[in-house]
Amino acid sequence: MQKQRFAALLVVLASLCSQAAPLPNTEPLNAEGDLSAQMVAGVSQFLDAETERVATERRNFWKRDFSNPAAYEASISTNRQKLREIIGATETRIEFAEIEFTSTSGRESKIAENERYAVLTVRWPVLSGVSGEGLWLRQREPAAGAVICLPDADQTPEGITGLTNGVPAEAQFARRFAEQGFDVFVPVLIDRSETYSGNEEIGKLTNQPHREWIYRQAFELGAHIIGYELQKVAALVDWLERRGEKRIAVAGYAEGGLIAFYAAALDDRIQATLVSGYFGPREKLWEEPIYRNVFGLLEHFGDAELASLVAPRLLVVEHSEVPDVKGPPTPRAGRSGAAPGRLVTPERFAVEDELIRAREIFPRNFPVAFELVHGQEGAAVLPGSAKAIVLVADKLGLKADPARAAVTNRVLARLDYIEDRQKRQIRELVDYTQHLITRRERERNGYFWNRALKLDAEKWKSERVAYKEQFWNEWMGRLPEPQKAINARSRQIYDEAKWTGYEVTLNVWPGVFAWGILCVPKDIKPDEKRPVVVCQHGLEGVPKDTIEGEGSAGFQYYKAFAGKLAERGFITFAPHNPYRGRDNFRVLQRKANPLGKTLFSVIIGQHEQILNWLETLPFVDAQRIGFYGLSYGGKTAMRVPAVLDRYALSICSADFNDWIKKNATVHSAYSYLYTGEYEIFEYALGNMWNYAEMAALIAPRPFMVERGHDDGVAPDEWVAYEFAKVQRFYDKLGIGNRTEIEVFNGPHTINGVGTFKFLHRHLNWPEPASK
Repeated sequence: MQKQRFAALLVVLASLCSQAAPLPNTEPLNAEGDLSAQMVAGVSQFLDAETERVATERRNFWKRDFSNPAAYEASISTNRQKLREIIGATETRIEFAEIEFTSTSGRESKIAENERYAVLTVRWPVLSGVSGEGLWLRQREPAAGAVICLPDADQTPEGITGLTNGVPAEAQFARRFAEQGFDVFVPVLIDRSETYSGNEEIGKLTNQPHREWIYRQAFELGAHIIGYELQKVAALVDWLERRGEKRIAVAGYAEGGLIAFYAAALDDRIQATLVSGYFGPREKLWEEPIYRNVFGLLEHFGDAELASLVAPRLLVVEHSEVPDVKGPPTPRAGRSGAAPGRLVTPERFAVEDELIRAREIFPRNFPVAFELVHGQEGAAVLPGSAKAIVLVADKLGLKADPARAAVTNRVLARLDYIEDRQKRQIRELVDYTQHLITRRERERNGYFWNRALKLDAEKWKSERVAYKEQFWNEWMGRLPEPQKAINARSRQIYDEAKWTGYEVTLNVWPGVFAWGILCVPKDIKPDEKRPVVVCQHGLEGVPKDTIEGEGSAGFQYYKAFAGKLAERGFITFAPHNPYRGRDNFRVLQRKANPLGKTLFSVIIGQHEQILNWLETLPFVDAQRIGFYGLSYGGKTAMRVPAVLDRYALSICSADFNDWIKKNATVHSAYSYLYTGEYEIFEYALGNMWNYAEMAALIAPRPFMVERGHDDGVAPDEWVAYEFAKVQRFYDKLGIGNRTEIEVFNGPHTINGVGTFKFLHRHLNWPEPASK
């Protein structure tokens, strides 16, 4: 009996040793813990390092000519244009002759007055259907110049004019500029409340601040809340210039400080700028509210570089306390989904260091007018301090007198229009942005399809290369090639009847690794090379979800498709993509975007290394590696094979649809505008790429869509509409038999019927004999 027990123990030990054995030509994998969390942490650290790196390399984007101010202005024109593009401020503004005084049957335009100026409600056209609105503090005597004063998003023009409570008298900088003799214009900004975020007609509301509500729908279309508000300021400057006004300044606090700063960086007609409660180091942009997220900003600009676009004109920076924004409105029943983000007042020395860095851009003999205003011993000052007003006034040719007696406004009307004005401004931007959805499709047709549809398969094979490079470099964001040392590590974790499974890790970049499970059929003959199917999981998934059978956590979605394909004789590899960990992974997108990169920048690099490694395996046919992904894996199926030509085909399951509409429309409950997936939006993607255009980049390789009628991703109509373009394109190329769609009665899941046949046919592997 004792000998039998000992023999049984040896069998168990042998089995354990066998399960731990690595693949040939790999080192043992000894990593423990949650590899998905470790991957996200590694990518996060990598992006932190990239943030530091790009800051040192920004100078490569600048060709400054310091020989004289005029030459300098010319030399930075391309940088200004880049800034316009990444904040979506490129649309032609409406030209208008007069500002409109707004009134109603119950209220005149003049709402207050004193012996020096009148306060008038005004509106001016900006873009088609979009106007600026606010106040004009109009001098009774000829004005000393014009100052555009921009309140914080949660302040009203009336607040910084002294007509309502809530803003201390010392911080009513619009009123204080007017008291010095300037005509003052005070545009209203979109605020941070949530009242109008959503669409009551379809019963969908969110707790997104209004600024995020506009940001989300605009971002996918190459527009931005920042760009919209800059256009409103620029339209005022246009009008002032047409009136012959040359003494123009902008002043802003917090969100208004951001707009004032960017406006001055873009527009050399602005002679003096006051930025209060905004300027400073920007490397932690990912922690700020998402409506400040600007794709590619840190790749080209820190605040010092933006200041260099203002020079040699006056820039006054006030170190002021920022508003107390700890995040979006609190989620509650019926309202949720907003992105995290907070505002933190930087230390005075951090603001000062960034301004010093701006000064150091210029040689000593170049005229630079950068001024820092702060309180004693590092304390902050209130917006619109006496010193700041004196500096701005002096630049405009007025000797300001901070001690000049204040005047009392006599309010002439009820100010009950303020909320309606905010609602109207939001509605205008929503309507304009929704119209962009149709415009962008028309532009894609003109730029992409009008040419692509005239080519055959061979010509497209070469023509697509330029499109692919553009898609990869400009929209996905291209990172350096993976490192040469793959350092593959593995351990056996499955021993099934027909295949053996190995957990594998591969080095990609410092701190970044690829991880997945390789399933190898047991009947591979010596010197035989088999096709591979890369089987990609969806949101919050892990590789084993695609493999394990009934009773496992992922089976209801994945139906063990990686395991089933291995049973059919395919080699399968189930990689992990780093979209797991909720906000932990969503922060990766926030960190990547300011670098001009996306989450898919990282994923593409990981898949490059996976392909590099798979091709080294003696039993892999490198010419027959296909891709099959569900849900977020379906998103991967559209983007990764579009740029990595070594994937022989791609299958998009449970994701293919009218992607731009899904990201930008307010009129459907399917829209990502109503979910917590705030990382999903890709800047300006709709300007050039919907899913049909991405599928075109996969052509002439085979491409297939798998779609369940009851899938909540999108309605059948969206899927059919977008796929019709794909089918037309493949037909026009003369390869219509290389694309297909299978629609089945079912939900958000792998079906594995038509797709399996597709894989057998196009990867040239025989189907199993019928039972």
